[in-house]
Amino acid sequence: MKRARGGDGEEAPRQNATAGQRKSDQSDGDNSGCDLGQADMQDEDDNPGIRREIRSKYRELIQSVQQNREDMLSPSNNKLTEVLEEANKLFKDVRQSREAALDAQLLVVTSDLGKEKASQLAAEGAAFDPPAFTEHLLSYMGLNRLNDGEDEQPIGEAIGYLPPDAWHKVAQRAESCFRAAPSFHYMMGSFHAEPPPPKQRMERQRKAPGKEVKRIMPTQLKKMGGSHQEATEKEVERILGYLKTYYQDDPTSPISYYEFVIDPKSFSRTVENIFHTSFLIRDGLARIYLDNYKLPSIAPVEEGEVEAGGSSIRKQCIVSISPKQWKELIEGYDIRVTMIDPSNMQPE
Repeated sequence: MKRARGGDGEEAPRQNATAGQRKSDQSDGDNSGCDLGQADMQDEDDNPGIRREIRSKYRELIQSVQQNREDMLSPSNNKLTEVLEEANKLFKDVRQSREAALDAQLLVVTSDLGKEKASQLAAEGAAFDPPAFTEHLLSYMGLNRLNDGEDEQPIGEAIGYLPPDAWHKVAQRAESCFRAAPSFHYMMGSFHAEPPPPKQRMERQRKAPGKEVKRIMPTQLKKMGGSHQEATEKEVERILGYLKTYYQDDPTSPISYYEFVIDPKSFSRTVENIFHTSFLIRDGLARIYLDNYKLPSIAPVEEGEVEAGGSSIRKQCIVSISPKQWKELIEGYDIRVTMIDPSNMQPE
């Protein structure tokens, strides 16, 4: 008690420091308001009591829907709407997967119930009861069953019971349900319009088909095909000249096949070089073999040189190359300059 009243000198500084800390906390209250709000929301999310209460309310709603299913199917019962509104309020506090699963289960139950209720309403609305409609119509027309009751006329012959203006009354009521178009009349009297005179059709002169164009086109195609074949043969001979030149410069050093055909600056010219080189291999003007490092090399075949076994040992294969492989071969062989110059450039 004495220490609480300030009798001890050591306790007073601690109390003053606490008061100063409270003042600093109050001055920073505006800046930390958002942080405190987030902390409160986090406490609510982690509070197991609040989580259990929300799950319990969801289970009660599901159980009430299942137990009062027959009552909710009645058209005059609005219990299903109240359940959905209560579920919307609970969904605002859903934070965990178990609560979301219960909300989904309640949604499935209520949607099935709503579908069944809607089908019943549609069936009731589509039904038509002719006797009931007849009774309503006769009552509207002013049917009086008390007059002339001694004749005992059947219902089908009840014309005598109706007043004289009964059908006029029905006609006046039916007029309000239809919008009839007004009758057409002429403001300045009737007139007889004559049809316009027919227009004369102008016949166009047909152009004669151009026969000269049809005769010229096959000739142009033949010349184009021949020039293409001649260009291929010239390109093959040009590549063979490059191969012989490199081979004569150093016969002992093998010529790498990929270094010979790859153009590091153009993928399309690389494909063309592979295509034209294949004609050299097919015609026996060049050969491909593996060097000491098991890499493909190419060399020209000298005139008069005949391999053992003749042409029966020749083998053909399909060489494929993609842009990715082309780049990898350029980096692997460190190719910087092409060995086959383009056709529009002369060799050095």
